[in-house]
Amino acid sequence: MIILGIESSCDETAAAVVCDGKDVRSTVVASQVAVHHPYGGVVPELASRKHMEAIVPVVQEAITNAGISPENIHGVAVTQGPGLIGSLLVGFSFAKGFALGHGIPWVGVDHLEGHLHSVFLGDNPPPFPFAALLVSGGHTSIYHVKGPLDITLMGQTRDDAAGEAYDKVAKMLGLGYPGGVIIDQMALCGNPKKISFPRPFLDKDKFDFSFSGIKSAVMRHLQIHPLPSDDDKKDIAAGFQAAVVDVLVHKIIHAALSTGCKHLAVVGGVAANQGLRRAVAQEAEQLGLVVHIPAIDLCGDNAAMIAAVGYHRLIAGQQSDLDADVYSRIRPDSLN
Repeated sequence: MIILGIESSCDETAAAVVCDGKDVRSTVVASQVAVHHPYGGVVPELASRKHMEAIVPVVQEAITNAGISPENIHGVAVTQGPGLIGSLLVGFSFAKGFALGHGIPWVGVDHLEGHLHSVFLGDNPPPFPFAALLVSGGHTSIYHVKGPLDITLMGQTRDDAAGEAYDKVAKMLGLGYPGGVIIDQMALCGNPKKISFPRPFLDKDKFDFSFSGIKSAVMRHLQIHPLPSDDDKKDIAAGFQAAVVDVLVHKIIHAALSTGCKHLAVVGGVAANQGLRRAVAQEAEQLGLVVHIPAIDLCGDNAAMIAAVGYHRLIAGQQSDLDADVYSRIRPDSLN
């Protein structure tokens, strides 16, 4: 079953063609990083305008790269939320029109569920059940995944997401946007033990997160030590990353052990962080657990993961109506 996936929840316009929920025939992502870089973050109005410019050529490229024609597509899956309303509406409206025009079914997909399915698009997908850490710019959550559509939320952030904290700390240090990649690279050259930032575990036996405190701790350090040198910034980046990674690794390992899962997954944009990938692999290996992390290009927002979810929903008989609408935060029947 060939599914066209469409993703436009934030600042990437993406389309992909995926067969049977796992075979990626093509994936195209048009990034807006250069557009938003001068502002230090995503500007919603600019994002929606850029989606309108990119949606048609991106979808056309994805279909062409897959070596098919629109008539070969059996269904459409599109991100319905959460995300920026203006951005979501571009992809969602296009998907409705495409499906209606070609007389094929379509289904709205939760963006977070998409990230959880990204781990099935590689060569080493986890067996069910498994524990999953979803960590990105807007979300940090832990799930117990018992089947393609059988997913239970175990815990989530109570304030800032981990990726959001990365971007805010990068902005404090004058490193630019997006901050996650820059801090990850700088941390490699810094001393993570020189500056010790607090580990916000909340409750070590539970699975909720809080990253606003560590962001504030970095701010206080900079108020006490203004005008840091380049070496100081590297040590701050290393100390900050060590604190965040310690919490993330502890929580997902604890989730796997508490659910009796031998397999765990780390997905979302921050799953591309090299420090996190190394730390979770090392800790899991010591405990006899198997880690599954998508390829770097599937960690960030993409449409292949949306198509993967859409496949399972469509074969289960789930379809969306033309009067369906997008949502910015949480829908009643969503993962959260």
